Amino acid sequence: MKLPQSSALPVATLARCFNKTTATYKYYWLLAILQAAESGTARVSKKALFARMIANAWFTVNYFKLSFGQQDLIQKAVQRLSDIEAIPMDAHREHIFQQLLDSHQPETNTILRHFNKNVPHWFLSPWFPSLVNETDTQRRQRMYVASRDPASTCLYALYDEHIEINPRWLPYLLANAGILKDYAYWNLALFLQSKTPNVPDIPNKLIKPATRSSLHQQRSK
Repeated sequence: MKLPQSSALPVATLARCFNKTTATYKYYWLLAILQAAESGTARVSKKALFARMIANAWFTVNYFKLSFGQQDLIQKAVQRLSDIEAIPMDAHREHIFQQLLDSHQPETNTILRHFNKNVPHWFLSPWFPSLVNETDTQRRQRMYVASRDPASTCLYALYDEHIEINPRWLPYLLANAGILKDYAYWNLALFLQSKTPNVPDIPNKLIKPATRSSLHQQRSK
């Protein structure tokens, strides 16, 4: 599956964000950014993005019990937050997102904040290939500074508590949001298939069915 092309943007660089993927966070991070863009937000708090990542993975982890791999932090976070926040397994995605965003539970905020260690800047690695051999601290610092350059073609600029979607990219994201989401889910399905080759129909286990009748049908299988 290919991304829509643009003569003004390095779409090939965006496509490389899923190269060398060892966990699910990159897929859920892009989905969260797309959802934020669709809501009309270019400046997005990191907590909101992390909460959206968890909300998007909630049903797949809690209902279908799909394994993301032993070291995957999103799966572990979903499982722990299910206990802390006592959110129903089949809760609506927006309800999950809002409860996590508004939560004052110290452990909830610690879990969400942990994704800030690597997720936001590692996703931008294809824009900074020359920094691959830097130490983790140096790479992070330089990416934060470079992403804020007005001439940058990065998808977003990095700040301590938020990101700002690059205005050059925003029209592309809005015009192609559906295709970009499909692209993220398609790559996520391929990744999970490699982790759980014996699990059938993985693409249909990534999004909660729209109605309760669909949920009942799934349970009866």
